Amino acid sequence: MNENISKTLKSSETDDWLDLHIVRPLCFYFVRFFAWLGITPNTVTILSMFVGAASSYFFASGCLYYEGTKGLTYNLIGIALLIIADLLDCTDGQLARYTGQKSRMGRILDGIAGFTWFIPIYHVLIYRFYMHHSIEFGWLGIEDTQQNTIIATIVVYVVGWISGLVGMGSQSRLADYYYQIHLFFLKGEKGSELDDSQRQKEIYEQMPADTSWIERTFQKSYIDYTRKQEKVTPQFQRLMLQLRQKYGSAGNMPAEVREAFHSQSLPLMKWNGLLTFNFRSAWFFLFCLLDIPAVNFLFEIICMGLLAYYINHRHEAFCKRIADQL
Repeated sequence: MNENISKTLKSSETDDWLDLHIVRPLCFYFVRFFAWLGITPNTVTILSMFVGAASSYFFASGCLYYEGTKGLTYNLIGIALLIIADLLDCTDGQLARYTGQKSRMGRILDGIAGFTWFIPIYHVLIYRFYMHHSIEFGWLGIEDTQQNTIIATIVVYVVGWISGLVGMGSQSRLADYYYQIHLFFLKGEKGSELDDSQRQKEIYEQMPADTSWIERTFQKSYIDYTRKQEKVTPQFQRLMLQLRQKYGSAGNMPAEVREAFHSQSLPLMKWNGLLTFNFRSAWFFLFCLLDIPAVNFLFEIICMGLLAYYINHRHEAFCKRIADQL
């Protein structure tokens, strides 16, 4: 990989093959273009939110089975817009490192960008199921009546809600946390964006009186974001507490502790990468093109849920072992 591109990456250890060889090099062209225009990373992140949310309009249409070539075209446009949104979301971080414009707000915006795409998309998929559901009804032997359609749509809405909040939302949040943890033990505090809820709460409480309500709202949401990350990683929190108590700061840990953690975290990164956009979206696109997008909700809950559980269980297990040895 080009050395200039490498300098804009967090680490090659936290990117999958597709990111390293296609996405990141492609994003670097955007990085140079936005840097030339003087556009900030936060502006790029916000742009990605609008593009990703706009894709929902095109996913509202049935695909080839229900609406023929017009439906296929609409779905392909939706896929293209969502891919562009992801490229922009990857570009913002590279642009921040390229221009030295890292910021706390940038970190917060990056954490919520994906949610702004999928909230409207998931609602659109529920509407799409209401309009087009003969495939699923055929599988289940359900008569296609108005009453059955309404009942089934309510069920899909509940499943979609679980899929979005408990599934995709929590899984993406966990994957992001494990990336930052890995970078912390690999590069230290300066090479990571590992945050904790207590520190974020202090930042919120110390905000000047004239701080905008928008910034206050984002900061408050980020406190909740980090709290949820900490809640599902009790053994890692225990390990960090012990490192602070024993060495004054987790960053002061001896090299052997850092290496022991890194050696066990590294194999998990390939699995952790499956919780992020590339793998997840490939299945989402497939379900949309097959005209069964509601099945994506079950995939998120069951398949991705089991994967997230496996990663969390393994990570917590080796954190406990290291903590027990301190």
